[in-house]
Amino acid sequence: MRKIAGLIPVRFNSTRFPGKPLAKIGDKSMIERVYERAKSSLLDLIMVATDDSRIADHVKSFGGNVIMTSDQHTSGTDRCAEVAEKLKNDYQAIINIQGDEPFIKPEQINTVADLISQKEVQIATLVRPALKVEEVENQNLVKAVLDKGGKAIYFSRLPVPFYKDRILFAERKYFIHTGIYGYKIETLLEITKIQDSYLEQAESLEQLRWIENGYSVFARISDFPTYAVDIPEDIENLKKKFNL
Repeated sequence: MRKIAGLIPVRFNSTRFPGKPLAKIGDKSMIERVYERAKSSLLDLIMVATDDSRIADHVKSFGGNVIMTSDQHTSGTDRCAEVAEKLKNDYQAIINIQGDEPFIKPEQINTVADLISQKEVQIATLVRPALKVEEVENQNLVKAVLDKGGKAIYFSRLPVPFYKDRILFAERKYFIHTGIYGYKIETLLEITKIQDSYLEQAESLEQLRWIENGYSVFARISDFPTYAVDIPEDIENLKKKFNL
């Protein structure tokens, strides 16, 4: 069977946090922490994909693999697709690992890799149970609805499903989407050529474009928490949480 590669797409010019991949969390940069955890997974290749020489030089400085990509990409998915074109003869699938989740668990990466290895799965991802009502109401945390076989029916920034009857939060079932994806390479190359869709534009969620165009997104439930960095204050919160 062909191998699975892990790609970490990152850019320097983040609107809310320029230079985010190089931000220090304790004694290591964020991108180095992501890379180390990805390297501890069972994937056959780990590579950072970037359009910035500062990031590339930094990755090389700690012994990481890096590949330069176009600076015209509007999403990490598009950046992964450029690299996938070069890997498609030797690799079966790509895992898109978020470069701003420095404490991702290798087990989470392995779970996505196991799911995307299944013949019928085109796109794989993770969800976790919502822990409190504030998470469900937070529009920056994407909610997912799954069918009984684990296939995603819908993703939304609003609380879905909507509970018509008033019941306690503990009795409700909400899933929060974790932003790691696995793709069969041929699927990745296809979905990045599709025009933006109505649902995608409505919710600003690219995975809705895939669903709207008939692609299946399968998810597994992971109880591991995730800690994404969006703004500089998130770095300080992580330092306190992990005593760094």
